[in-house]
Amino acid sequence: MDLALFSIGVVGNVISVLMFASPITTFWRIIQSRSTGDFEATPYVVTLLSSSFWVYYGVTKPDAFLVATVNGVGAVLEAIYVFLFLLYANPSQRMKTAALVGGLDVGAFGAVFLVTWFGIHDESARISVIGTIGAFLNILMYGSPLAAVKTVINTNSVEFMPFFLSLFLFLNGGVWTAYAILAQDVFLGIPNGIGFFLGLIQLVIYMIYKNRKASRNSNETVEENQQPLI
Repeated sequence: MDLALFSIGVVGNVISVLMFASPITTFWRIIQSRSTGDFEATPYVVTLLSSSFWVYYGVTKPDAFLVATVNGVGAVLEAIYVFLFLLYANPSQRMKTAALVGGLDVGAFGAVFLVTWFGIHDESARISVIGTIGAFLNILMYGSPLAAVKTVINTNSVEFMPFFLSLFLFLNGGVWTAYAILAQDVFLGIPNGIGFFLGLIQLVIYMIYKNRKASRNSNETVEENQQPLI
């Protein structure tokens, strides 16, 4: 791995960790109130699944350890978020979340791991399968801020679009796209290129609406649904 590629990967790791850590304030509120309220667990369950796939991808593909390290951190944080959600959710939410964790994070990941590890003996084919699944999940995660954009337009306010999270989305997409170009990795390049574009759109909308007066009050929050990953 050359110096430029390694340097960009390190920068990408830092930015990605900051994004993975962005829900900490949300879960601190959940711990204090001892309730998940109207928060949804789905973004965290799916992000845990995505991070797990990228760890698998990073340890399978040669010279991709920087992808594995940052997503390893992300997987640990997401697992903590999911655990806290299970701990403080009401019974119906807890059952729904447990079903999602069992079906996706355990069932889906376990099935793909077993099939690709024991059923696909060609390393390049295994990497392609894991990378395709990871890219698809990444695109879903990068698309999640569109919910915030809709809320901003409807309320005429950026109250529910945290600026630094939008900024980190943009930077994360850009840095990992540059990394993918140098590494000639299409599985990293496509979803992060899309993420870079979506992050730019979110920043532009933020700048347009930041000084406008809210058209109506809202108690909803979409911050928890904005959690992409690399």
